[in-house]
Amino acid sequence: MRKTIAAVLVAALLWFVMFSPWTAPHINFWYTMTCSALTLTTLSTVWCREWLKDLRFSPRAVTAGLSIAFVLWWVFWTGDKVSQWMFGFARGQVDMIYSMKGGTPPAVIALLLLLVIGPAEEIFWRGFIQRRMMARWGANAGLVAATACYTLVHLPSLNFMLIVAAGVVGGCWGLIYRFVPQSLTALIISHAVWDACAFVFFPF
Repeated sequence: MRKTIAAVLVAALLWFVMFSPWTAPHINFWYTMTCSALTLTTLSTVWCREWLKDLRFSPRAVTAGLSIAFVLWWVFWTGDKVSQWMFGFARGQVDMIYSMKGGTPPAVIALLLLLVIGPAEEIFWRGFIQRRMMARWGANAGLVAATACYTLVHLPSLNFMLIVAAGVVGGCWGLIYRFVPQSLTALIISHAVWDACAFVFFPF
């Protein structure tokens, strides 16, 4: 369990650097995120190689991944409209998230999300962290703990909409993994495609 806690602390430090108002203005978010993703994938491979057993590419996994991404995009599109109706600050905070795209070509962002960042996040948060927490504390408690960690690392952003979004999407992917641990491939595809659609192809 010490390795799991250490890995979460490393992720928290990386997310602080990427999102906090004290450090974020001094870095290129996407290149830093890519380095962070590679770091977390390395930790996952060194400390929890079990996730490799769940990588099963098949037409069914691709279809499931694309379907999950499609549903999540519509959930967030609806949530975006509802949040703007409920909270006057919602649009401004969402625009702050999209402002991170500045200075990096959209094509580069899309490729990084599809090939590195999206897959790495699922490997780390579900394939490593949630897997270990479920094994230690049981499926339900492990799901809650891993989702809480994924949500809380976004706190340094001080962006309510980003924190809520992380909790919702992390909870959805975590819930699927809780009931179908063999779904990691589909979740990787889902996360990568959803990221690229939400940030580049079809932003909210």
